[in-house]
Amino acid sequence: MALEALHGIERYRPGFDAEDCVNAVETQNLIKQHNLLLPSFPKANSQIGEYLVDEHGRKIKMHFAHGTTTLGFKFQGGTILVADSRATSGQYIGSGHVRKIIPITPSLLGTMAGGAADCTYWERVLAKQCKIYQLRNRVHISVAAASKLLANMVYQYKGYGLSMGVMIAGFDKKGPGLYYVDNDGARMAGNLFSIGSGSIYAYGVVDSGYRWDMTDVEAQDLGRRAVYHATHRDAASGGVVRVYHIKEDGWSIISEDDCTELHWRYQDEKMASGSQ
Repeated sequence: MALEALHGIERYRPGFDAEDCVNAVETQNLIKQHNLLLPSFPKANSQIGEYLVDEHGRKIKMHFAHGTTTLGFKFQGGTILVADSRATSGQYIGSGHVRKIIPITPSLLGTMAGGAADCTYWERVLAKQCKIYQLRNRVHISVAAASKLLANMVYQYKGYGLSMGVMIAGFDKKGPGLYYVDNDGARMAGNLFSIGSGSIYAYGVVDSGYRWDMTDVEAQDLGRRAVYHATHRDAASGGVVRVYHIKEDGWSIISEDDCTELHWRYQDEKMASGSQ
């Protein structure tokens, strides 16, 4: 692994010599990524996810100001996932090209809302666990089981500062599946979720046009419009609006449109319909 090479840690092998025992703890986080070792001091002294300390020893409460818009919904033709691409930290825009929809398996996708590092890391660990499940059982993991795996893993670190509000979406033998999982290990199934600072705007658009019997094109356009309107009203959302569609044969990227181009496209449509 690149992380091992970066830190100069050799890959652990069974049957290591006794003199290497002192290094065993240091390598465990690289061997069992789904069960990270906690610091060897009390949580009260770790300040994880709670406080920073300034040069005078005063505690400063940390406020994580996250911004994003992710949307997922099920319909008769599968599951639609849509997300913007802007990464922010408060007023600062760190990037406009983040891929917030993360592949897990050929039929499973995850979304990113909260801390980018936390979401990316744990969904990569989930991808590895799903692949191991497939190799052991010779069947693809279900959407419900994958979401439960993620919830169980992050629950072990409840209260330690993780920041996650993700969707796990896919298609299995029961049909389209959609689950919400957060950093406390909470997990729930649903037909429609929107997560992030722009979610209230996305919900407003989706609620006005959502139907179970939509065609593929109607569902894709509804998701695209919903997230575009969220980027227009929410300063923490923007960049590229990406639309993914998950069907029985796997997921595919439907479109990747800059929100500025979408603005003028919808503006032209509005002007054209108003002149008729």
